[in-house]
Amino acid sequence: MTLPIPHITRYQDWLARTRGLHFDGYDALWQWSVTELDAFWLSIWDYFELQSATPFERALCEERMPGARWFEGASLNYAAQVLRHADAAHAAGHPAIVWANEAMLAQGPSCALGELSWPELRRQVGTLAASLRRLGVQRGDRVVAFLPNIPQTAVAFLAVASLGAIWSVCSPDMGPVAVLDRFSQIEPKALITVDGYVYGGQGFDRMPLLRQLLAALPSVRDVVLLPCLDAQAEAQLLAGPARAAHAFADLVAPGLPQLAPEPMPFDHPLWIVYSSGTTGLPKPIVHGHGGVVLEALKMGRLHNNVGASAQDGDRFHWYSSTGWIMWNCQIAGLLSGTTICLFDGNPGGTREHPDWSTLWRFAAQAGVTFFGAGAAFYANCLKAGVRPQQGTDLSRLRAVGSTGSPLADECYDWIWSSLPQVEGRPIWISCISGGTDFAGAFLAGVPTLPVHRGQMQCRCLGASVQAFGEPDAQGRGQVLINEVGELVCTRPMPSMPLMFWNDPGNARYLESYFDMYRGAQGEGIWRHGDWLKITPEGGAIIYGRSDATINRHGIRMGTAELYRAVEALPEVLDSLVVDLEYLGRDSYMPLFVVLREGLVLDETLTRRLREAIRQALSARHVPNEIFQVAAIPRTLSGKKMELPVKKLLQGASADAVLKRDAMANAECVDWFVAFAAQRAGL
Repeated sequence: MTLPIPHITRYQDWLARTRGLHFDGYDALWQWSVTELDAFWLSIWDYFELQSATPFERALCEERMPGARWFEGASLNYAAQVLRHADAAHAAGHPAIVWANEAMLAQGPSCALGELSWPELRRQVGTLAASLRRLGVQRGDRVVAFLPNIPQTAVAFLAVASLGAIWSVCSPDMGPVAVLDRFSQIEPKALITVDGYVYGGQGFDRMPLLRQLLAALPSVRDVVLLPCLDAQAEAQLLAGPARAAHAFADLVAPGLPQLAPEPMPFDHPLWIVYSSGTTGLPKPIVHGHGGVVLEALKMGRLHNNVGASAQDGDRFHWYSSTGWIMWNCQIAGLLSGTTICLFDGNPGGTREHPDWSTLWRFAAQAGVTFFGAGAAFYANCLKAGVRPQQGTDLSRLRAVGSTGSPLADECYDWIWSSLPQVEGRPIWISCISGGTDFAGAFLAGVPTLPVHRGQMQCRCLGASVQAFGEPDAQGRGQVLINEVGELVCTRPMPSMPLMFWNDPGNARYLESYFDMYRGAQGEGIWRHGDWLKITPEGGAIIYGRSDATINRHGIRMGTAELYRAVEALPEVLDSLVVDLEYLGRDSYMPLFVVLREGLVLDETLTRRLREAIRQALSARHVPNEIFQVAAIPRTLSGKKMELPVKKLLQGASADAVLKRDAMANAECVDWFVAFAAQRAGL
């Protein structure tokens, strides 16, 4: 394969040609991008030839964090940015979406994959938008979805965005507690849903759960049903006294009127995504059209080096459920006219027939050029002895992406030894780390830099990322190089949240990211909650979460959500969970429970606890082990001491992290100290 000129090189050539700017290497380019924010982000707008329906003068109109004002006066629409590529990509012979599910791949290597053309994508988006408008969906209304990773989900999202309504999605494998904790906060006007889904060869009927959700969401006036499990499923089964039901197919039928995307102010809300803290409900994070478009184009083209189909013929796949921000990253490939490749189902086969080669076979058949997945996927492939090239043609593959947790050194070696070389060199591995919080990445790769095991190649353009030491009395942190510190971002980015939904005075927003550090002038400093080391060469290593959020396989879930599921069982008085992430090792998540007096944690109760978590949250959040304890460490004010216990189990000394005189029940510490010592010996 002959590689095209990297997009980061094309961008630098463009800067030299149009701005007279020349940089001696990536680090100099990065330094400029985080020093001259207005010039950098305006260059991103111009380089990607974005168009505004209304005039504007500057990129950064007021710098503050939070609350920076970007591109005031500009107007655009995420969906319009996608559909502007339809004619050129179609003329070049490239589809918009290539897709498959478990059943299709089970037919063997000769199975036909599904394809959605660019003209058909445009028609369905415009038709569904017009249908939703007839149902009364207006600008600013929330439309929620309970959908898997299928083309119709992309169509629904783009249709909602084109109207200026606000999108929010949950994966259909999530339980009622997790879904209602999210959707009930935003009072949706409409719900688009499937009747069920298939995973690991097993069908899961969600109609009973849907009735439960709708009973708890009185704001929903219209529900749209897409049959996936049962082709005969009837939408009217979900109708109610004040709620109409519709079939998805009826709203996208050929011949219906269409609506074009409406220009929106740069900071008009696009979607609500959720990132869970350690207490309370999930945080409903609102991002805007303009910020997301800029961040996604910068990340996709300049860092992931994924180009437009019409120019480079790229096909982009990132395995994800719709409940992970990487689904948003996958869909964002469409923003540059790239063909995206969607797979719905279990990447590991079925319980009876495990098969971790599933996604590689899909990638071969779809002609994927960039293949992305969570780090745990590659670890599973390694352990299963998968040989991706056996019986498949991966000759078009030129890059592999990883995120969700640190990629172990042995996974680097497995990827390099198991996948085809590109122009005589090991395939490029691009590890990224970012977050749902700002719909982007802080740390990533570029194809022009060397790859080192265990490291991300660089800090992202426009992301003023540092590792900070402990704050002083004024909240100022010392910049650390080659030492582990808190990951901070010292200057704003356009995709940072507009707000949290229903957050008076931005109280939760400020508490979530701006509670630890202040700049020299008292300005806000974003603390992300990861342990970070910046290497002398400019690379970066993530050492896991610095707070107590559960981050299982890249999908974050607040501990409070798990506690609600566990402590609903009458036998359980109290509980504590920690997610232990280690560089180069699998995540280990123990759950500690306090039971009613006289009860013992036997196999039956253990199974019930696991099932409660699986049903309320997801299978991803079932703990590795469950232990019965006498008490859960708590502060004098009654707060569970999750982070101190996590640090203890990661090797910190008890005296450094568990201040017994600040505890309500210091006598329980000894058990956890002994448990930590036992774990350290494994």
